Parts: sequence; C-alpha cells; structure tokens
Amino acid sequence: MKRGDLYRVTHPTTRDPKRSRVFVIVSRQILIDSQFSTVICAPIYTQYHGFSTQVHVDIDDGLKHSSSIHCDELISLPKSVLTDYIGVLSIFKLTELNNALKIALSLEL
Repeated sequence: MKRGDLYRVTHPTTRDPKRSRVFVIVSRQILIDSQFSTVICAPIYTQYHGFSTQVHVDIDDGLKHSSSIHCDELISLPKSVLTDYIGVLSIFKLTELNNALKIALSLEL
C-alpha cells in the first residue's frame, strides 16, 4: 500500500448512495507504513467541474471512465477496507494531486 494507490471500497460511508467508490490514498508514506489503522483518502467521482481542487483521471489511470479526484472531500478510511486494488497514479498525476491538495488545504504553493 502506498500514496497514490487507487482502491475500490464497498459502501465507504452511510451517506454515499453508490454501492462502491474508488479512492486514492493521500496520506504520507510514513503513516501508511505505520501501525496506525487508518489512512487519509480522496474520493473519485465521475463529475469533473474543472475546479483547482479536482484532478482529472481516466482509463489511463486504471479507471473505467473519465473521472476526477475531489481533494475538498478527504476522508479517513480503515486500511482494512482497502483491499480491491485498482492501480496507481503516475508521477505526473501525483504532482497534480499534490497541487490540488495544497489548494484544498490552503497551504503555501
């Protein structure tokens, strides 16, 4: 398990109407490798609005269709639910993700 990995999660939250959703791990690697039981993830939705806090992803990234990572909706998920591995983001997409997270969290660029 590493930062930038994509996982399909069944029933991720009680509020999510979808049966399953893909998430990307955004936690730092030292936390992922630790005994801590959860990691921070960003959900992937089929809607893409072009916001600076969204990262466009598609079939080249291992998804079935064009989608976007929503960095304004971070969630902590137990590592135990991250079992259905989809793929990993490219270095280029990780850079875009880092920039979107900086904007979403109002960190200095």
